[in-house]
Amino acid sequence: MNQPLSSPQSGNSAAAGRPRPPAAAARPLVELEAVAKIYGTAARPETALRAVSLTVGAGEFVGIVGRSGSGKSTLLNLLTGLDLPTSGGVTVAGTRLDRLSEEARAVWRGRHVGIVFQFFQLLPTLTVIENVMLPMDFCGTFAGAARRRRAAGLLALVGIPEQADKLPAALSGGQQQRAAVARALANDPPLVVADEPTGNLDSVTAQSIVALFGQLRTQGKTVVVVTHERDVANYVNRVVTLRDGAVEAESAGALGFASAGGESP
Repeated sequence: MNQPLSSPQSGNSAAAGRPRPPAAAARPLVELEAVAKIYGTAARPETALRAVSLTVGAGEFVGIVGRSGSGKSTLLNLLTGLDLPTSGGVTVAGTRLDRLSEEARAVWRGRHVGIVFQFFQLLPTLTVIENVMLPMDFCGTFAGAARRRRAAGLLALVGIPEQADKLPAALSGGQQQRAAVARALANDPPLVVADEPTGNLDSVTAQSIVALFGQLRTQGKTVVVVTHERDVANYVNRVVTLRDGAVEAESAGALGFASAGGESP
């Protein structure tokens, strides 16, 4: 990993992703309390999540696994504020998301969550570095002249600085996903989430992307990844297994359970 980058809150001195000191209360970064999500109608309800209670500590790297239809993507949509629970509470970075309006959630999400998608979702007519700059443009973070410098630094952080001025179509799938990770980090969010980020990659490239998320954790980010990768336990603090919309099991990954300060015991 290269030198850490400045954050919008700290001018040019603090590092984006540098581990933050633990809060005195050591409150989890993510808290889901008896969350349920039901789609459909009263006559034909479809339950995606059933009374899920889950916490994720600051600096933790959590892998969410389960069969198709187990509720994994719904869970990510709730903790990013893209959707609201039918019942229960969702609190992320001290904000109760289910009590915010749609507009307020969008503003909150732009500054507090970086999202990485399975299909990259890079804008094809913009260069890679312009794609990384977009979240800064939308949220007004960083001075105009600093945005390109920060974007270039983030591309170096994920290992593709030489791809900055190319269009996404000129990059391999793995390079596009690294660019998407850089974009997710643009506004220095405390939480990074990814929904099947390796689904379109070969096995070797997929492992490198999962390992990259693990490196972000050492830079102080909290990372939650939905994945089908069988060896995800080798990279994470904790594996949460969903089954039929409920938490079936939780187990420690190779990094062990994270402490309140974001470091493994």
